Amino acid sequence: MFASLVVASCQTPAPQPVESAVIALPDLRQPYLDAADSSGEIYTLDPADSTIRLYVFRGGKAAKAGHNHVLGVSNFEGYVRLDPSQPRDSRFDLRVPVDALQIDDPAWREQTGGNFSPARSEADIAGTRRNMLGPKVLDAVQFPHVELHSRAIAGDWPVLVVEVAVTIKGATHVQPVMVRAARDAQGLRISGEFVLRQTDFGMEPFSVLGGLMAVQDEIGVTFELRGRPGLAR
Repeated sequence: MFASLVVASCQTPAPQPVESAVIALPDLRQPYLDAADSSGEIYTLDPADSTIRLYVFRGGKAAKAGHNHVLGVSNFEGYVRLDPSQPRDSRFDLRVPVDALQIDDPAWREQTGGNFSPARSEADIAGTRRNMLGPKVLDAVQFPHVELHSRAIAGDWPVLVVEVAVTIKGATHVQPVMVRAARDAQGLRISGEFVLRQTDFGMEPFSVLGGLMAVQDEIGVTFELRGRPGLAR
């Protein structure tokens, strides 16, 4: 869903950039402020020390003529509350500005390796990004954020299974995600991976020429999030 027309952007003219609409959003911090005096540990997620990667796969009979893509997130807002005695009473909230998505950084592609490793030109990357944020894909004007919220938590420290409500382009899908959580002197580290499917969000994977060129429905997501103790101002 993050890139249902990413392959097409390599073949079609890039639209002009647009400014995001101003939309009033709920304050993610408030529930954590309200819980500050209760039991549990509160952390602010640090995007500068976190890594989120999304992998978009080429498809169709002519897949070799297309490109795989590696996406990353440079900025987000997020909070975690841990209850060391009762994992099910923990929670997290994460909000990602859609325009914070970056595409096909050469170092990311090389690090991923295999059929992701060939470099792309700066012009192709810029065109892909503009198309991805445009109205036919993520529609950053009408839907400027992706949000993830915990619905339920099972398991036991340090391995948890989290039911995550993922909202993209106005559609919400509840996604099970297995994570590992570890605490140290610097704070909290959470890692895991899961798969998003475009069709879960009401999107049809990109396809042209009777499926000759296409994007696969599945998008792989990996993450390692670092949380600092307390609520950042």
